[in-house]
Amino acid sequence: MNNVSIPNKTANPERVKPLKLERSRSLWSDSLYRLSRNPGSIIGVIILLTLILMAISAPLITHFNPIAITPEDRLLPPSAVHLMGTDNFGRDTFTRVVFGGRISLSVGIISVFVALLFGVPMGLISGYYGGKLDSVIMRVVDVMLAFPGILLALVIIAILGPSIFNVMIAVGISAIPTYARVTRSSVLKTKEEMFIYAAILMGCKTRRIILSHILPNILGPVVVISTLGIGGAIISGSALSFLGLGATAPTPEWGLLLSDGRNYLAQAWWITTFPGMAIMITVLSINLIGDGLRDALDPKMINR
Repeated sequence: MNNVSIPNKTANPERVKPLKLERSRSLWSDSLYRLSRNPGSIIGVIILLTLILMAISAPLITHFNPIAITPEDRLLPPSAVHLMGTDNFGRDTFTRVVFGGRISLSVGIISVFVALLFGVPMGLISGYYGGKLDSVIMRVVDVMLAFPGILLALVIIAILGPSIFNVMIAVGISAIPTYARVTRSSVLKTKEEMFIYAAILMGCKTRRIILSHILPNILGPVVVISTLGIGGAIISGSALSFLGLGATAPTPEWGLLLSDGRNYLAQAWWITTFPGMAIMITVLSINLIGDGLRDALDPKMINR
């Protein structure tokens, strides 16, 4: 039998291709990548950033005073001078809507921060320790859940008094049960993972286990409900101001603008239409971002 020589392709160093090792992305960078490929979330981010920039630079994009009264310009329809018309006191509606964005967006962000500040620690402690402490915390949460969110906020406002700051506190407190329950359910699942048992066997302190091992792994659902919660807080804050329990005149706040224009719907529709559109667009953009985050942080989507 003739010996057949098989050419050694690796003998030629020029033909040897070096291996390229791809660096794996972390969970958060991978989620951000998927979020950037979601058209709805991109649209939501663009709209929300535009609204935030308009609210921050309000004095630069309009020369009207949001509070000053000009009776001669009373109830003017939308025009080139007054893009959204004027109200019953002659104040420019566009100016008041833009300046009102500062207050309404602040209500949404600060209210969610208050809910996170109390709800997440309650959920962490309740879920990790369990037992009687879990029962006590969850019974308190159940009592708070027995009241609808807006009703609980009304009770808190009645105790603290009507003001925009108290609205932020009231809306934030009314949302605490949601964050506590979501955090607790995530902790109950995460604390049964093997890396938690490994940390316990290595002698890690309870504080470190909760803050360094459990908390980073439950941030996904918390981030999602926090994003969606901002929209709900804006609506709740506007509703309280509409009822006269939040911002007081002549403060330019979206809910208060709706309340000011309800008596002029027949003759000056623009007074309520444009603040209502501002609330709708803002909440819609936040919900688009929240939906995108929910899909991006879904573990089932990681390998897709």
